[in-house]
Amino acid sequence: MACLPDTLSFATCDVFTTRRFAGNPLAIVEGADDLSTEQMQIIAREFNLSETIFVMAPDDPAHTAKVRIFFPTAEIPFAGHPTIGCALHLALKDAPEGAFETRIVLEEVAGLVPVDVWRDDRAAWAEFQAPVLPFAPDKGEIPEDALIGEALGLAPQQIGFGSHRPGLWQGGPTFLYVPVSDKDALAAARPQEPAWSAITDLAGVDSAYLYTPGTACDFRARVFAPTAGIPEDPATGSASAIFAAQLKASGALEADTAQFTLHQGVEMGRASEIVLTVHSENGAPGRILVRGSAVPVSTGRIVPPDA
Repeated sequence: MACLPDTLSFATCDVFTTRRFAGNPLAIVEGADDLSTEQMQIIAREFNLSETIFVMAPDDPAHTAKVRIFFPTAEIPFAGHPTIGCALHLALKDAPEGAFETRIVLEEVAGLVPVDVWRDDRAAWAEFQAPVLPFAPDKGEIPEDALIGEALGLAPQQIGFGSHRPGLWQGGPTFLYVPVSDKDALAAARPQEPAWSAITDLAGVDSAYLYTPGTACDFRARVFAPTAGIPEDPATGSASAIFAAQLKASGALEADTAQFTLHQGVEMGRASEIVLTVHSENGAPGRILVRGSAVPVSTGRIVPPDA
């Protein structure tokens, strides 16, 4: 039998869920220190998940790991579901039986991200603080309701509800936030060309975060990012963190500490649950926490592509 070339271990898990085959799938590739950027991108395309995270030795031995995160099409400096999934994977593989708590510190391109990990009698959980507080970007314009509606196959009157109006916010990545009138409008929404390209070009984004009031949660959401290789994302941790700015602009952050349960991916058949906690200072978000769970799905080894 021929010997395989050197291989790297990988694992996959489903993030922002306590149930396999729901939530947002993630690939975690370990021992990636000698991989080039091009090799990482090729592997991310091979997995073809919304994100793949590569784990390396930390620059500072006091930290847990250095990581890089890739879409199928490009590297990104930070993302929520890879942070949650990778932290849980690294913590759980050597964890003792029963309940426990620990802290994982990841060196991401966007900066240090400490992640608190714990396990109770229900599931294992992780919570991270957003490394960047959201802000209004210098570039980009918020499209008119009529154009947004055309880009999503909705009527202009289905854009917005109550005091919630479309917004544009950045916190690492930038998202166009689109409140829609109800769950029927959310379910019916689909990117429609050429209007979709028109709104993303105008806003300077590749992703739109749609949301509406929920019943079993505070808000139901969908995220579309087809030009990033992600037709629809079942759970988006970074967008959930940046959502704090949209909630502030809409008058939804009245208390010094506010917590929201966000459901995403329902329309895809991959229901996800994200818990967003916003601590406000002087009337503005000052500390943003994102919490979720993850469950392991598979393990294996992958042959690195030629350098």
